[in-house]
Formats: sequence, structure tokens, C-alpha cells
Amino acid sequence: MTETPDWRARRWAATHQRIYDAAIELFLEHGVEAVNVGQIARGADVSVPTFYAHYASKEHVLMQLPTAEEMHALAAALPADRPVRERLRHAAPLWFSTWSAEYRDEQLVRWKIIAGVPALRMRAAEFERATAGLLGDALAAPTGAPLPAAETVVVNAYLAAFTAGLLAWADCDGRRKLEELVDEAFDAL
Repeated sequence: MTETPDWRARRWAATHQRIYDAAIELFLEHGVEAVNVGQIARGADVSVPTFYAHYASKEHVLMQLPTAEEMHALAAALPADRPVRERLRHAAPLWFSTWSAEYRDEQLVRWKIIAGVPALRMRAAEFERATAGLLGDALAAPTGAPLPAAETVVVNAYLAAFTAGLLAWADCDGRRKLEELVDEAFDAL
């Protein structure tokens, strides 16, 4: 009997989630700095090479980039006739509307871990710039030309504000609405 691609994809996704769950549990119990990849792999009942097939590092378990496909779908759902600044203001609520309650809870836990580790707070900027690049590419896709430099600056500024909103949400332990915190960060621009 041969495996179907759907079965392989489900198995890959299940292993990916098992590694994530084991890492989060260990990070919460011992702290990110005290946990190594070997411990995460053992906790997920996988080999270290399998861990690295799923995540580039233990930090990548926490610091997740959206896919180019996700950014293209988001950009396609935004009003194309509006300036980039206005489209970005619409992007955050649209992005959050795709989150289930369970996923939102998982994101709060993830961002609380990130917010609690100074090095990860700083590292979040790397991932925000990479995400800004993906989103900028997606916004530019309909024209085929790169975004003008001024619009690239706007995209980067909004992604920095978005990250600031996520960190503020984590810092207040989710007591304030994420959407309000991101809006406040956007208003500062």
C-alpha cells in the first residue's frame, strides 16, 4: 500500500504540531534559554534531524513567518484602489478575523514567551522585516513592479507597529484587546 500525498501532509503537520507543543511546554516550564533542541526533540518523540526538518532553530518555533501565499491572499482581500497606508490599516483586522479562539490563545502564549525574553523581543524585529518584505511583494504583485521606496517605508513602519501591538498585548497578559493595541500602535504613525 502506498502513501498518498494527503496522508504525508497530515503526518508532517501532526509532527510539526507535536514539536511545537513540546517546545512551548518546555519553554513555559524551564524558560527558553534553558531548553535545547535535543530536549524539544525528546519531548516530541522525534529525532534532532526531524526537529530541524521542521524548524531552523528553537527560536523559529516561536518566531513564525507567514507564507508568501498567506500574504498574497491578505493583499488580494484589501481594497486595491486605496493608498498603501489605508490598505495596511485594513490588513490587521482582516488577519485577526481568521484566528479562531484557540489559535488566539496559542498566539498569546507564544507572544508572552517572546515578550519575556529580551533577545527574542529584539529578534522579533528580524521576523517583522521579513514579513514586511513578503507583504510588500504581495502588495506590489498586481503591477509587477516593486513598491516605490516611500511605500516600502510605510509597509515596514506598519509591520513595526503591528509587532509593537503584539508585544503590548503579551505584556498586559491579554487583558486588553489585541485589535485595540494594534490600532493604537498604527495611530502613532
